[in-house]
Amino acid sequence: MGTFLGCAFTLTLLFCIAQGKVLYYDFVVKETPIDMLCETNRTVLTVNGLFPGPEIRAHKGDTIYVNVTNIGPYGVTIHWHGVRQIRYPWSDGPENITQCPIPTNSSFLQKVILTEEEGTLWWHAHSDWTRATVHGPIIVLPVGDTNYPYKFDEQHTIVIAEWYARDTKAIIDEALATGGDPDLSVAYTINGQPGDTYPCSNGLMYNITVMQGKTYLFRIIHSGMNEEMFFGIAKHNLTVVGMDGAYLKPLKTNYLMITPGQTMDVLVTTNQRPGRYYMLFSPFVDTNAPSNENVTRGIFQYSGSYNHSETPALPELPGFTNKSDAGNFTIQLRSLNSKEHLSTVPTKITRNITITVSVNQQPCPTNKTCLGPQGSMHSASLNNISFSTPSISILQAYYNNINGVYNKTFPDKPPFVFDYTGNVSALGEAAFVSTKVLMIKYNEEVEIRFQGTNFGAAENHPMHLHGYSFYVVGMGDGNFSDSYVSQYNTVDPPYINTVGLPKNGWTAIRFKANNPGVWFMHCHLERHASWGMDTVLIVGEGPNKDQKMLPPPQHMPPCSGL
Repeated sequence: MGTFLGCAFTLTLLFCIAQGKVLYYDFVVKETPIDMLCETNRTVLTVNGLFPGPEIRAHKGDTIYVNVTNIGPYGVTIHWHGVRQIRYPWSDGPENITQCPIPTNSSFLQKVILTEEEGTLWWHAHSDWTRATVHGPIIVLPVGDTNYPYKFDEQHTIVIAEWYARDTKAIIDEALATGGDPDLSVAYTINGQPGDTYPCSNGLMYNITVMQGKTYLFRIIHSGMNEEMFFGIAKHNLTVVGMDGAYLKPLKTNYLMITPGQTMDVLVTTNQRPGRYYMLFSPFVDTNAPSNENVTRGIFQYSGSYNHSETPALPELPGFTNKSDAGNFTIQLRSLNSKEHLSTVPTKITRNITITVSVNQQPCPTNKTCLGPQGSMHSASLNNISFSTPSISILQAYYNNINGVYNKTFPDKPPFVFDYTGNVSALGEAAFVSTKVLMIKYNEEVEIRFQGTNFGAAENHPMHLHGYSFYVVGMGDGNFSDSYVSQYNTVDPPYINTVGLPKNGWTAIRFKANNPGVWFMHCHLERHASWGMDTVLIVGEGPNKDQKMLPPPQHMPPCSGL
């Protein structure tokens, strides 16, 4: 539970108010028995024994200290997803990018610095596939609790996750060793409950009781590993008012499309006949790769007198493969761009970067049997570079000028131009395996154009950037053309940290590089990130003291070789 460290003297009171409160939480990472789907004697990695993990609740501008103690069987890291961590990448969390894993039977005090974020974010493990069960909400309230640009009566947090039949670290370790597909999840869960579409799930269904004539704020977090999701509530409209810790213009809709890594703040008004209604998460599958096409349900039930045994109504959601409806939802999102929440879209671009996003294959090593397509090994890449994670932290190597950990040659453009979304069968699918990072000067106004390709099992890729939120100024199908720049939305594009790159399409984002440090960028489909669909942005420092990274904490988790 967070506690406020009060100001000791009146003279410092105004300073404390201006800077926000200081909160403290304790996280203990440990193996915990969780009963799920007929399974017995099975333990999974959790924080504080909870699935999902504990909620962090703070106000805009607060600083949070989380003491992470690891008593699990292997090293882990924790990432504060969507928190920009201004000038302080030391607590950002991705394994061997900004820190080495917290060893078992040790602790790391992580500092989480909130600045402009307001709304729903989340935290999760950022090593191997441990985030499957090690995750939880971060709720950032406006200062004063009531300064919302919309009204509601009550709020609830909904975390969608994926459940696996065995240890997720073992799953990905095996897949990377053989080059084959990792196991699929066996169920989806809402706040840890699989719902009534699965065996042995009687009573294990998330339900919420509401009163007629009220408005409810749902804070929806997609912590799932590898599948995008549609969401809806039978006979009820949804109004999307926030995403990734920033406000949106209200968007009235009867369904959401949300990718792993994204959060959405959604209003629901209880204006229907009292009864029981299903909430439904259904996967969006636009690939020929193996996918879990199960669904999960919860109950949205009114209080009062009615036939409670009546079968709840089901929402009408787009079909599993409905790429059109998925895209149509996403392109309607707009920043609020009000006087209190202005959009400041960069318009004087000084750095233009194009990144192709591909699912690849690597040749099977000599004298080894591989389980990928045609005996190869699965791989993935950005600009034909499959990222190789080093054995020590890139941030610590950068800060301490240690050579040989990474190189600074990630290109601003793909190695050659071709019909990215057409027939690529004549082109080789192997990518160059390397630890190349993208160097960016402080205060550059950056545009990144993500270009999907038709290699391998093409699909929608949720691209996530640490250390920044960015404006999504354009999106479309097919190959990007410079002529599309004139059609960009530079007035009120959504300001988010994770964006879905359409299958065989493109997405353009913009941000000002004013947060110095080492920041991970990757696909938030975990299998793709594990295969190398990642890179690192190193943003340089400015000349002034307040434009430089803050010093590291006294005790970072140890790295071999440092």
